Amino acid sequence: MKKLLVLLFSFLTITAYAAESAEGGEFRPGDMITHHIADDYTWHFADGVVLYLPVILVDNGEVVSFSSSNFYNEAHEVVPYKGYVMEHGHIYKTNAAGEPIADYAGLYDLSITKNVASMFVSVALLFFVFFGIAASYKKNPGKAPRGMQSFFEPIIIFIRDEIAKANIGPKYERYMPYLLTIFFFIWFNNLLGLMPGGANLTGNIAVTLVLALMTLLITVFSGNKSYWGHIFATPGVPKWLAPIMIPVELIGIFTKPFSLMVRLFANITAGHIIILSLFSLIFIFQSIAVGPLSVAFATFMNFLELFVALLQAYIFTLLSAMYFGGAVEEHEHHDEHAHAEAH
Repeated sequence: MKKLLVLLFSFLTITAYAAESAEGGEFRPGDMITHHIADDYTWHFADGVVLYLPVILVDNGEVVSFSSSNFYNEAHEVVPYKGYVMEHGHIYKTNAAGEPIADYAGLYDLSITKNVASMFVSVALLFFVFFGIAASYKKNPGKAPRGMQSFFEPIIIFIRDEIAKANIGPKYERYMPYLLTIFFFIWFNNLLGLMPGGANLTGNIAVTLVLALMTLLITVFSGNKSYWGHIFATPGVPKWLAPIMIPVELIGIFTKPFSLMVRLFANITAGHIIILSLFSLIFIFQSIAVGPLSVAFATFMNFLELFVALLQAYIFTLLSAMYFGGAVEEHEHHDEHAHAEAH
């Protein structure tokens, strides 16, 4: 029932956008899809329900702040304000004629955009859920979990036993806070992105870049002697191949987090685009035969995205744990243990 309500609100939002487009000309699905998946200085929940976010600029050391509503006039047309203008999702300094100066180098944008606001919401939700669970454990130590505890405890145990322990080994405990954080952060934001008016946070490549960069830094700084030895002196490889193997191994260090970044970004963004494209077919063809088919396929894709939201959080966490395990594994000890078992 809840999922059907989500689909209904999403459909009504797209219908409202289509109506606005019809007033100014033909329906443009590309503009509608870009509007929903891109970052913005306003948070559009539904037709007429808009949250104008704060604009914070640093112009040659001077801090300038105001509401993004000042960039719109009564007809909802974008207009300059205080010497700044918003174009194509960016804010520019304007000249005397009110035109944007593209090569102006002294302006830094620190605004609270839709993605930033969505991230604050998800972090607040994570704090609420897990501080509440922690308080329940302190209040009822040793007792069977209840409420939220009973839902999240099996997931946490699964991450500990099947991801951390299985891939990192005895040193898994030091990585558990990070693994739990990225799993629930990605999962929660994937789900929030499917809500009506939700922001496409995990479909923003800047966000996935930071997550992948954190995994890279933890892997590199966790690397032991065996880890770096396998990179700069790969066992079983002739020394004359070292000039080839070392660059290949070093490139491999960066391609692993790069794949994490692109996989999460591409899967989440693609899911949103497909669902919005299916809804757009209704307004493109304007046929009673296409409408039910579009809604049916969009409903199926929406349920599939619920699974993808969980799957992508799991894959990111699993691969991060595998990279950590490779960095802390004692290869020589492992080889001796395998040799002893063989005998």
